[in-house]
Amino acid sequence: MSLRSKFAGTGYDVSRWLVLLFLALGVIAPAACVLWFMNEAMTNQRDAAREKLAEAYRGQLQLMRDRLDADWEKRSAEVERDAESMAAPLAFEKAVKDGLADAVIVLRADGPVGYPGELTDDKNRSSDPLMGGETGAEWTAARSMESQGFYSGAAEAYARIGGERGMQASIRCLARGGQKAQAVRAIVGNFSGGRDGIAADELLLALKLMDRGDGRYGGVERQVRELTADYAAPIASSQRLFLMDELGGEFPTHAAERLAAQYLESQRAHAGSGVLEPSGVADVWKLGAAGGRAVALYRTATVLADMRKVTGGAVAFDVAPPSEKTSSEWTNISGRLAGWRIADPSAIGTGVGAEPAMSRYVWMALAAIGVVALAAVVAGQSLRRQWRLARLKTDLVAAVSHELRTPLASVRLLVETLLEDERPEGKTREYLEMIARENLRLSRLIGNFLTFSRLERNLRKFDIRSTAPERVVEAVVESASERLTAPDCRFEVEVTPGLPAVRADEDALVTVLLNLLDNAYKYSPGEKQIVLRAIEEDGHVVFAVKDAGIGIAAREQKRIFRRFYQVDRRLAREAGGVGLGLSIVEFIVRAHGGRVRVESEIGKGSTFSVVMP
Repeated sequence: MSLRSKFAGTGYDVSRWLVLLFLALGVIAPAACVLWFMNEAMTNQRDAAREKLAEAYRGQLQLMRDRLDADWEKRSAEVERDAESMAAPLAFEKAVKDGLADAVIVLRADGPVGYPGELTDDKNRSSDPLMGGETGAEWTAARSMESQGFYSGAAEAYARIGGERGMQASIRCLARGGQKAQAVRAIVGNFSGGRDGIAADELLLALKLMDRGDGRYGGVERQVRELTADYAAPIASSQRLFLMDELGGEFPTHAAERLAAQYLESQRAHAGSGVLEPSGVADVWKLGAAGGRAVALYRTATVLADMRKVTGGAVAFDVAPPSEKTSSEWTNISGRLAGWRIADPSAIGTGVGAEPAMSRYVWMALAAIGVVALAAVVAGQSLRRQWRLARLKTDLVAAVSHELRTPLASVRLLVETLLEDERPEGKTREYLEMIARENLRLSRLIGNFLTFSRLERNLRKFDIRSTAPERVVEAVVESASERLTAPDCRFEVEVTPGLPAVRADEDALVTVLLNLLDNAYKYSPGEKQIVLRAIEEDGHVVFAVKDAGIGIAAREQKRIFRRFYQVDRRLAREAGGVGLGLSIVEFIVRAHGGRVRVESEIGKGSTFSVVMP
């Protein structure tokens, strides 16, 4: 099925859109070629400029690699020195605050982690009631009262035992018994001056028990914050991280504590290998001297930022981690940065002197594309005027044809009325019959003009439905009977019984067969022999019109469906017609998904077959 027939009746002028499509392609294709040539020229210019730049700065590449390696060696040495000379928590704090690392794992001399890690200094454990001793019975009695819900009595019993553990237990019982004020008072009285993890925990509990309107709230909160941030205080790293999370706000080492905890959760800490290597945590790297006491942790963003800071200057080198894919223009840094790469300036620069040439190429390309686009606009405007003119012509044909139909119908009615009267005789009847024939011929001609006009403007909409072939043939015979029953015409109808129904617009199919019968009549001089058949063939219904007329040459059979094309113009003038009938036939049939076949031989007649699915 052709595009034109596929969109018949939808309001789309397919041929117009095809012209516009080819016009657009005529603009896009040259524009794409210009852009391609421009891109090639700019690429060649850029490559040449890069080569010049690479020659100028190749000597600085090794200098930058050495500078990066020395910077990271200095970092590692400074972190290691602090770990050797300072307490583990203080070394952690100094490395983070000085920007030497995002976090540090400080190893103890005997092997386990020193910080972050758990405290092993069990202060006062020997005299702690929890360990038993002389007061073990009193502690057991207090625990019994607490377990039975006698919180006030338990609190007093724990208080009598005394010590940090006893006071902690007493405060716990006061809080569980709803005596918040007494619990806060006990915390402030016993732990406000403490500098260890127990004091920090109790002061944090006081903050949770107090209202923010309490005059003591600000002082207690300040003391807890100072104690949390004091790395000289004996507080375990896990407890310090918990306090920071609970207190919120800004702590300079908060992110470092979290990173160190994340690293220790994923694996057991051990001495470094002397190079910057993956830590086992996503997007985190570690660096430590072989056999050293410290392992420094770095996020990828930190590493890249520091490297770019070191390599920045008049010429900015770029760096990439081992996980990032790079081209062959990148070079390994080696040393402590094994796997990390640095880019040659020629790989990332556009090149000296390339900008003026690229600017010229761009302007030349824009000028060429502008000329092509302007030509396309001019051609489009010209086509638009031609289409508008053709549309006006078609509209004029439609308007004139429509106006002629009414008077012709009136004349035909009057002539038929006069012919029915018995009085007209001789010349009068002969002339009336001639007028009737010419009126009928002119009516068919105008009908074809109107049909052509509707098809040309895509205004003809088909009412597709199940249609019986027998009914179509009956309608055709009824419409053409007046002409085909003339004395000089032998007209036969052959319809195979039980034909399957076809999906078609019945009126349109009748128009197709009437046009074929009209052609058979006109192009059969002398005695006419016309046969109309309806048969089934290979699962299709075929309507065939056969005549014994002048026939059509083989070279003309593909042209006869063109609009206004006539094989024999002399005979066409005598019989009437303008060459629209077969073009209308083909359009309607193809719109229904069918096809038209022609079998003809000069002097032996023609057979037109309409094959419907």
